[in-house]
Amino acid sequence: MGILDSLENSPALRNALSQLGAAVLPAVLGEVMGTGSHGGLNAIVAKLEQAGFGDQVKSWIGTGQNLPISADQLRQVLGSDVVRQLAARYNIPVDQLSEILAQQLPKAVDHASPDGKLPHSA
Repeated sequence: MGILDSLENSPALRNALSQLGAAVLPAVLGEVMGTGSHGGLNAIVAKLEQAGFGDQVKSWIGTGQNLPISADQLRQVLGSDVVRQLAARYNIPVDQLSEILAQQLPKAVDHASPDGKLPHSA
């Protein structure tokens, strides 16, 4: 099951994805999780843990059910400026981007840690 498979369950996310195009969500997640300037997967996990979301992060890395994080909580951790910049870069409304990230980041972290462990930074 891929990161995007769960989108079929949410009309709002499905609509947002159709506006974004299939290539944009992976690019946004890539920027947040590792290929952008935000320090990579380990850095975003550390930021989330430092902000008090350790239980959520552990659930995403672990093998059980993923605990949710809200769009507002994620925006606080990433920083409103970062979210605004990403939204502007990909021409998406900020609120939509925040919702999509809140839905998809837990799945993406879970997918990146299939053995219940984060990959080592390069």
